[in-house]
Order: sequence, then structure tokens, then C-alpha cells
Amino acid sequence: MPPKPTAAPFQRFTKEFPKAYAAYERLGQACHMSGPLDAKTRELIKLGMSIAARSEGAVHSHVRKALHAGASPQEIRHAVLLAIPTLGLPTTVAAFTWVSDILDSESRSRPRRIGRAR
Repeated sequence: MPPKPTAAPFQRFTKEFPKAYAAYERLGQACHMSGPLDAKTRELIKLGMSIAARSEGAVHSHVRKALHAGASPQEIRHAVLLAIPTLGLPTTVAAFTWVSDILDSESRSRPRRIGRAR
């Protein structure tokens, strides 16, 4: 199961409106399961939509979810790069900074391998 968003405003919303949040989650699950796309593809598409909406929080969330679904950092960066012709350079550069927030923190949290690879 993909990680859930943890931002304070999101947590406040879910506590204040638990029924609305539960309905939102059911709708999202129904949309995800109603077609042939695999989880990684869905998350890369959702990442693109988040970039188009210029939603930093949603970009962060969908980068995490894409990684969890098996997308590589290179695939995620490629999805961001595809924004240039449609959304323009400024939006794409902003998106790269938001994506880097997560990719950089993820790479720092992974244990480093010591010794040489075989």
C-alpha cells in the first residue's frame, strides 16, 4: 500500500472531516482500480497532473508513491522533463526542485553500501 500524506494540514483535515476523507479515499481507490494501468504508470501520470496544477504537496506525495510503486528516480525525472513543452520551463524547473526535495531525502535515508560491488 502506498504511503499516506503526512503534512499537518492534511492530518487536520482528516481528523476534522473523517467521513469526507473516507469517501475521498474510496473514490480514489475506485478510480485507480477501474482500468488497466499499473500502479507505477498511474503514479507517474498523477505526478504529471500535480506538476500541471503547480501543487508542491501533491508533487511530493506522488514522487513518494511512484517510488513505492517501483519507479526509478530516472523515470520520475523523465516524467518531469515531459512537462516542458506543455507547461513551460518555469513550471518544470519548479517541479524539479519539488521532486528533488523527495529524491534527495530518500537517497540520504538509504543505508550506504560499504566495500566494493561484486
